[in-house]
Amino acid sequence: MLGDDAELTAAVLAAQDGDETAFRTVYRAVHPRMLGYVRTLVGDPDAEDVASEAWLQIARDLDRFEGDADRFRGWAARIARNRALDHIRMRGRRPAIGGDETELTGKPALSDTADEAMEALATGDAMALIAQLPQDQAEAVVLRVVVGLDAKSAAQTLGKRPGAVRTAAHRGLKRLAELLGAESSRATNAPGSLGAVPPPRQPSTSTVTSAGVTQSRTRTQKDM
Repeated sequence: MLGDDAELTAAVLAAQDGDETAFRTVYRAVHPRMLGYVRTLVGDPDAEDVASEAWLQIARDLDRFEGDADRFRGWAARIARNRALDHIRMRGRRPAIGGDETELTGKPALSDTADEAMEALATGDAMALIAQLPQDQAEAVVLRVVVGLDAKSAAQTLGKRPGAVRTAAHRGLKRLAELLGAESSRATNAPGSLGAVPPPRQPSTSTVTSAGVTQSRTRTQKDM
């Protein structure tokens, strides 16, 4: 995404006036993270096709959009989600929704912990770990942290309350931190790694030969 939302807002306005270069700028700014969101819904093999369908609708309906960069990201994410759910229905699979949404809506909103969970993750690793989360947490994390929506825009995309989205994102990020810690622990203790624990040494006894040279041999069960 563009670092400056003002630039994205200006590009969207220019694209609405028919500027093809501006539309390409919008696409480059929004597509990579939107594609990541679609992957959490339909999986990697179909994500590009679904995202392409979303962009066709975005291009067709762009003249009806009103708002700034953040609203555009939310609008594009809703279109992408609808196309993804259509795709899931067509292939006969329902999205796996984890947890009970009514449980989340009654919880107080918690502060985001995106920095702690995401800073140490490369994009590919992050998406692989996000795929292990329940669907509601995965969507909330991707919309808040990857796509960059605020809680209100993410809630509008998902058809939920902002407090529910904040709580799902917080739980998802906490679980991501746990998964990251587990992966780091496995890497540290893997054979050949610097942090691996060496195998215990066998106890030995020493004997003195007739020549006075000390020799060692491994103790056996008979010696004990």
